Amino acid sequence: MADRWIERLAAIAIALVLWLGLQPTALAARTEVTYSCVQEPLVALYDNGPVDDPRVNNQLTGTLPGAFVVLRWRNLNLQLPRTNIAGAPTYSDNKWFWGLTDPEHPTFFLKVGDRQDFACDRLDPTT
Repeated sequence: MADRWIERLAAIAIALVLWLGLQPTALAARTEVTYSCVQEPLVALYDNGPVDDPRVNNQLTGTLPGAFVVLRWRNLNLQLPRTNIAGAPTYSDNKWFWGLTDPEHPTFFLKVGDRQDFACDRLDPTT
């Protein structure tokens, strides 16, 4: 009887340790970054969003499936989901694309009709 109690207690302790170990990634705070795109301010709000399983592959710098970015630019408010493209984080709704291959100069374009690229530069560069 005591052995079962110890086994249950150990299982609960292991589950708690695993759960606590996953929390920083799953509950990471939102990050806001300011850019200039075509000489107009753009604010990107990165959010890890609801995450089903943080052990899913394609994780880079803490972004997981379920992550998204909100872009505020001109009169637009775009919420783009994290794509499943390997490598640097990219976000797209199949109309707009935002990519961070070079975080200081993100890739930003409109994919409808003739592709329109928008040159962007980070205004608050990392040090």
